[in-house]
Amino acid sequence: MSSDPERPVTGVTVRTSERGAATRSALLEAARETFVTRGFADAGVTDVVSRARASVGSLYHHFSGKADLYLTLFDEFQIRQTQRTKHAVQAARAEGEGDPMGLFLAGARAYLEGCMAERELAALFLRGDGPPGFEVIMRDRLRQWAKRNAALFEGDEGALVVVITGALAAAVSEITLSEDEAAARKLAEDVLAIIGQIRRP
Repeated sequence: MSSDPERPVTGVTVRTSERGAATRSALLEAARETFVTRGFADAGVTDVVSRARASVGSLYHHFSGKADLYLTLFDEFQIRQTQRTKHAVQAARAEGEGDPMGLFLAGARAYLEGCMAERELAALFLRGDGPPGFEVIMRDRLRQWAKRNAALFEGDEGALVVVITGALAAAVSEITLSEDEAAARKLAEDVLAIIGQIRRP
């Protein structure tokens, strides 16, 4: 009975790939915990690898350093937030919502819920303790967010989109950094109710 010479190599490759993915996930989780408890500036690579039970070499195999870990956490959080808002808007459309403001509010509620569900991580990105240049990335994300909002309003990038995006961004900050979850949830609903009363000029 002949054996396929490729099969063992493929099996080893799969196991190595799975191990690499597990190490990467462990490093990201350790970085999240370390940055949340110590802050970005005070956290060290050695703190992360110790918490992840990994080696410094494995960290640098997957990431270029501490800033890369932070930015990867931010990017992955934003991907989850985008999925939450997209699904909420799709669900609202499926239920017959056609008004752009109604769709915006559905997405905004999902975004705020995501911030509350991942409050420690969301707060990490709002505290101003990030790698050099992170504030530029945050401003760019806000502009991208405004463009996505404008798409709901048929491309209108005027005053309405500026107002509702700015109001929601301020609400995100207040809600995420609040110590009182019940008060944060009430504030979220109040902000959404006020935004919902705004009419296109």
